[in-house]
Amino acid sequence: MENYRGTYVKVNLSNIRENVEKLVKKYNDYDYYFGVVKADSYSHYDIKVIKSIIAGGCNYLAVSSLEEALTIREEIKDIPILCLGVIHPNYLSICRREKITITIPSLEYFETILPTNLEGISMHLKIDTGMNRLGIKTREEMNHIWQKIKERGLHLEGIYTHIYKASDGKTTKKQLEVFQSLTKEIDLSKIPIVHIAQSETLTRYPHIPHTNGCRLGLIMYGFSENSFLQLKSTFSLHSRVIALKDLKKGETVGYDATYKAKEEEKIAVVSIGYADGVIRANKGRMVYINGIPYPIVGNICMDMMMVKVDRKVNLYDTVDVLKDNYHIRQVADHLKTIPYEVICTVGKRVPRIYIEETEKQK
Repeated sequence: MENYRGTYVKVNLSNIRENVEKLVKKYNDYDYYFGVVKADSYSHYDIKVIKSIIAGGCNYLAVSSLEEALTIREEIKDIPILCLGVIHPNYLSICRREKITITIPSLEYFETILPTNLEGISMHLKIDTGMNRLGIKTREEMNHIWQKIKERGLHLEGIYTHIYKASDGKTTKKQLEVFQSLTKEIDLSKIPIVHIAQSETLTRYPHIPHTNGCRLGLIMYGFSENSFLQLKSTFSLHSRVIALKDLKKGETVGYDATYKAKEEEKIAVVSIGYADGVIRANKGRMVYINGIPYPIVGNICMDMMMVKVDRKVNLYDTVDVLKDNYHIRQVADHLKTIPYEVICTVGKRVPRIYIEETEKQK
């Protein structure tokens, strides 16, 4: 579709591939690198992104739903795909046919699928080590499931857990101890894939014993607390100036008159709004026009927002709404959230433009 509005996301495929290559080379003591591509590859969209992740070295994919898995499977037939979410027993035959690996998130779920034909279905056991979202929580439940798997000859391909506060060494250590306790009576060396480390855990701690897999999420797109990795930005959001207004002192801007000019001011109207994912809480934070930061003023509208500018700004100038990863972090701080939410909020009506060249990063 033609981009008539001048509002778009730019996705750098080369930077995605290079980021993954760098991570696989740096943390090279794993056999399995799961590229987590849920939520449309963290709002990057398109199968091109997933192909770049695979080209960089990921040999397994992870998604959140069967719908996501099947969308990928239409285009990529041979790579294994793990669904991290819960798949209803009614749809397990689809998983067998399309070779989608399922997660066992609880004893209750496991009991509901036992009457189903599970032949040819690969499964991973999720262990709850403290996050209290999904996962098997007691050793008794774990041993019961393990016995049933052996009795039925089911294909248990993997076991995993999720580290929910990798920034806290004490909490992470506790989680690893719980994992070891719950799997104490299982010979992990006989499980083909054991994966615990995700993006932040991977970069903060030594290789976790008995694991041969790791999951790469937002880190593939250049976000990491560890600057030594020198990862590159892959996602930026742009729009354009569609009108310029000269305000007199005391005039207001936008719905509910929440901004009043303190002097004679110039306002740029930009062709993007909360329907595109730039929610109203963005008011007050900076965008960039010709490399210069300018503040968003007034309430953001559904399709437009207003920016206080100066005489250097002209009609149809490009507006960098999310300039790079550094800027995205600043926006996340302003919104009191995390970069994940900032980029995942950018909606589908914003076209994605894919580039292949490597760009210089700050």
